[in-house]
Parts: sequence; structure tokens; C-alpha cells
Amino acid sequence: YRVFQAMEDAGRVRRGYFVEGLGGSQFALPGAVDRLRIPAGDGTPVTLGAADPANPFGAALPWPDTPGRPSRSAGAYIVLVDGSLAVFIERGGKRLLTFGTDPGVMRAAAAAVADLAERRLRRMVVATVDGEPATSTGFGALLREHGFAESYKGLAFRSRR
Repeated sequence: YRVFQAMEDAGRVRRGYFVEGLGGSQFALPGAVDRLRIPAGDGTPVTLGAADPANPFGAALPWPDTPGRPSRSAGAYIVLVDGSLAVFIERGGKRLLTFGTDPGVMRAAAAAVADLAERRLRRMVVATVDGEPATSTGFGALLREHGFAESYKGLAFRSRR
């Protein structure tokens, strides 16, 4: 707590109550606070590290039912659309789990996965989506629209750079 207080005094973090229902002082980076202020309903996807304290799933909230095993592990990511979990990306991006059926949400989530591949993972190859070969899934088709191409291992991201 003293370390966070010192960071707050230096302007590096903000103190507040950011997650409803969790007691005690909470601290967040200023950018995270700004992201929390994005109005819900505009369809803007937010990508977080699965182990990020801002990710409520697996900590404050249980993971939704899925055939896979999402976890709050280092190197894994989640995509939230309008505050709802849309996609879990396993470390390295080989396996994805989807949580939703709304076409608009899934399209926004696919764009966020492609953006993550472009900015962070660079050599992302998605082998499975929800336990099925990525090339034969509806989400795989959305990934193709956003720069992924079929390869012998699955759907490989082709950098636009």
C-alpha cells in the first residue's frame, strides 16, 4: 500500500473504486482509468492481458462456460467488447476461445485480434478456435477478413507492414 501511495503522490497511478463490488482502495494507471470511462455500447473492443488486474474474469467473475480452459496466465490475452468477454487468446495465439454469437461483436473482436497480432505477436498462427480447426470456423472467416491467411498450421497473420 505504501508503494502505491508513493506512486499516487508522484502521479504515476490513480486511487479510486474502479470495479464495483470490490472493497478497499484500488489503484490504476491513468490510461486504464481513461479506458474505463469509454461509454458502453459503442462496440469498441478492448484488449487486455489475461493476467491484468483490470481483467475481472477468473478473479472477481468466473470464466463463462466454454469447451476450453481460459486462465489468467502470462502471455494470454482477452478481448472485451462493450464490457463483455468476446475472445480469450492463449499465450502465443495458437488457440482461441470465443464467447458470443453477435456478428457485430465477433467482427469487432476479430479486428482486435488482428491488431494484437500486428502490434504484439507478429508471427501469430491460430490453429484452433473453440477446439475446432480455425480454417473451418465462422470466427476464422472473420480473421481472414482482417489479414489472416490459410497456412499448413492454421490461420497465419500476414503483417501489413
